[in-house]
This record gives sequence, structure tokens and C-alpha cells, in this order.
Amino acid sequence: MNLPRLTIRALRSVAVLVPMKFPLGTSAVTVRSAPLLLIDLETEEGITGRTYLFCYMPMGAQLIARVLDELLPVVKGSAIEPEEIVRKLSRHFRLIGAQGVIWMAIAGLDVAGWDALAQAAGVPLAAFLGGALTPVPAYNSNGLGLMSPEACADEAEQLLAGGFRAIKLRLGYPTLEADLAAIRAVRKRVPSGVQVMVDYNQALSVDEALRRGRAMDHEGLAWIEEPVRHDDYPGCAAVASALATPIQIGENFVGVHAMESALAAHAADLLMPDLCRIGGVTGWKMAAQLAAGQSVRLSSHLFPEVSAHLLAASPTRHWLEYVDWAEPILEEPLRIVGGAVTPSSRPGTGIMWNQSAVAVYRMW
Repeated sequence: MNLPRLTIRALRSVAVLVPMKFPLGTSAVTVRSAPLLLIDLETEEGITGRTYLFCYMPMGAQLIARVLDELLPVVKGSAIEPEEIVRKLSRHFRLIGAQGVIWMAIAGLDVAGWDALAQAAGVPLAAFLGGALTPVPAYNSNGLGLMSPEACADEAEQLLAGGFRAIKLRLGYPTLEADLAAIRAVRKRVPSGVQVMVDYNQALSVDEALRRGRAMDHEGLAWIEEPVRHDDYPGCAAVASALATPIQIGENFVGVHAMESALAAHAADLLMPDLCRIGGVTGWKMAAQLAAGQSVRLSSHLFPEVSAHLLAASPTRHWLEYVDWAEPILEEPLRIVGGAVTPSSRPGTGIMWNQSAVAVYRMW
């Protein structure tokens, strides 16, 4: 790929804490506000690439911002050549390890760099990567977790606004019976054609995942996500081979090598890399090629504004995970039409900050 010539001049970040419309209850913790780190990559040519990172907790935003400050001198004055920049930064951080918040910072820089390059080319990121601005089927992943069955059913109905035909339900109640009660309450309330994905967020042992999964094989679920520890690939494989319901993993892959290991172990039927943890756009491109080579369906995890572009350019694209957490601080939030998302037609990713909202939610 011939890349436009852009030179890194500066890197700025701002942390915001955005209230969620629907609290996110998981087997680990309930999240009520989204800590986001907004990243601006300025170039000598006057183009600014942008992205944001979901940092899981406010402390994460502070740590990633500190890493971004640390890495700027390493790349300042460099051409935006994403693969070379990842190699350079991986070497720079080798002694401490390019993982955790360091890897997230590198991924954020990578995504902002690709945004700048697509802007310089005058085309949306999806087109820059060889894809088309086609609608990507999306499931609504806001909220819907670990409440009473009736509350789950009420919220499930709300999540269908915008024409969604698929939703995700968090599980991990103390008992199988409680898990089934939540599934059946949602199923009873939503139209029969709506697909329901469920996510355990690694809550179960392998034996318990097998016990609960066998009971859920009769519930018509689209997939069971991360039933056991994410890096227990033999355990994941045992569950995947025993159950009829597809097993989905991938949001915790740190780099493409982890995805390669999972595929070699037959650890899942479906994969959903996280833009930030897989290594930004550069990592996603490699992941998409790997999935295509093995005919594995590929979904996204979070970051729908960028993920829509990446899925549009991915041969085995499956589902876009939609969350609205960044919507308040964006000039042009994503539009949902018929339960699908079309990538922004603006050059780049289409991400522009609503500066008034940023000022309201700014953490520092």
C-alpha cells in the first residue's frame, strides 16, 4: 500500500468520564460511566488523526496518557508508517514489555495514525483499507446484565430502538437456574427473530461452563462468550467441542500471536478481537487476514466508530458490537438504520470531538 507522506509533530490526549445510559453489569463489576481517553495526533502537514480508547477505569486513562507522553519523543519527526512505528515502539519498551497500558497506548497511536493517513488520501478508512461503505450488522451491547429477569426483559425492549435485531445479555448469576431465568425473560419479551448473544466475562470453571452450556444448547443463543478464563485455550476448546452453541472469544487477545494460539488450539468457533488490544488498525488487518485464511467469522469488540470501517474491509465480517458510550463527545455519532451501521463517509474514521461536551465531561 502506498501511504501518503505525513510526519508526526505532536500527540495530545484528554480524559473524559461519560455517564452511560444503561449501567453495564458484568460478572466482575458494574460499570456506570465510561472513562475514555481522546487522542489527537498532529502532523507537520496540518492533518490531525483522532481516536479514543476505552480505559475501563479512570486510573487506566491516567496511565495510558502518561505512556503517550513517554512515547512521543520516540516517534516525533517520524513518517506515519504504522508497521514501522509499532516495531520501533515495541523495541523501545522491550525491557518493560510492550503490553498492558503500554500496548494500549501504542494501539491508540496506531489508530490515530491510520485516521490521519486516510484523511490525507481523502477517503474513508474502510475504502483506504480496500473495503466499501456497506452496512455492517450490529448488535446492541449496552447494559443488559445481571439484573432481575423482569428488569432484563424491560431493558431488552429498549435496546431494540433503532431497528436492532440482536442484543447481548450478560450472565454469571450464582446459579444456572438464574441464568436461564434471565435468558427466558428476555426471549419472551423480544420478537422471535431477535438474536441473543450471552457473555460470561470469564466467570465459570470449565466444568461449570460445560454444565451450564449444555443446558443453554436448547435456548437458541447466537453464541456464548468467554465462559471461562480467556487465556485457558485448552479449557475453551473443551467447551467449544462439547457444545452445540457457538463459543465466542477474542476481546482479550493481546496482539495477533494470541489469536494464532487460540486458533491452533481450536479454542472457539467465533472470534472478536478488540481494536485496542489486538494492536490497533495494524493488528486488526493481520487478524482479519488470519481469520480469512481459516474461514473464521470475525466480530468486533467496542469502538464501533472505527470497528465499522475495519469490519467493512474484513472478508469474514460477522457482527459489530454497538455501544453508545462515546456518542456524547462526538460531533457526528453513528447512525443505526435497520439494525446496521454504515461507516462514516468522511475521510478517515469520521471521528470529530464535540468540544463543548468534552469540556463538561473532562477529568483533567
